[in-house]
Amino acid sequence: MIDIGLNLTHDSFDHDRHELLDHAARVGVSHMLITGSDLLHSREAWQLARKDPHRLRATAGVHPHHAKDMTESDLPALRALLAEPEVIAVGECGLDYYRNFSTADQQEQAFRWQLQLAVETGKPVFLHERDVHDAFVAILNDYLPQITGGVAHCFTGTVEQVRKYVEMGLYIGITGWICDERRGQSLREAVLDIPLDRLLIETDAPYLIPRNLKPRPRSHRNEPMYLPVVLNELAACRNESVEVLATATATNTRKLFNWPD
Repeated sequence: MIDIGLNLTHDSFDHDRHELLDHAARVGVSHMLITGSDLLHSREAWQLARKDPHRLRATAGVHPHHAKDMTESDLPALRALLAEPEVIAVGECGLDYYRNFSTADQQEQAFRWQLQLAVETGKPVFLHERDVHDAFVAILNDYLPQITGGVAHCFTGTVEQVRKYVEMGLYIGITGWICDERRGQSLREAVLDIPLDRLLIETDAPYLIPRNLKPRPRSHRNEPMYLPVVLNELAACRNESVEVLATATATNTRKLFNWPD
């Protein structure tokens, strides 16, 4: 299994990063993609990937929450990170109107800058969208013909949104949100419309710990070792075998990100 969304630079992992990776390996999570959320953490993600290139790769970008801090002067440094072989995607980038930590204009500018970097570098985009689907699609459509691919990371939307993203050629990343009996019902329905060759799986650790973990861990921190829980729930929802989904999602990940075996 490959976890395509892991915030390994988060300070909750400062005391046990190496052990965390070993725990994941023991349950079959062989590779992980570390998410970059701003320039500093993108650089840290790359440095972590360099130390363990067999298991790790990184993204480099600016999350819409941090768009207010991004300026055009940051682009050379971001471009340099994207030139590194361990950095295999642009992002996390996109739009988020749920929290609005940055204004709409700031988010759009940061998003467009990063989409242009994806065009320049030939690397796929690692996408974030919340509560702004139509505007997100409109901006992305301006660049898609020139971009090598992308994933709608941590997808929590509707059947209609799935169909639109698939039509646009995107992959869909599924997290432990699908394990949440309170909030995940629409996602459980939407995953039925995702073609097998467009599915990816992720934890988004340390966030979105699966609610159906048994026994319930004392810590609320999510970890890559819980990725099989996401996979099992996805398989149950789609009435497919765990083995088929594990193989397909790993194959899809390697194809999208040009990630060698």
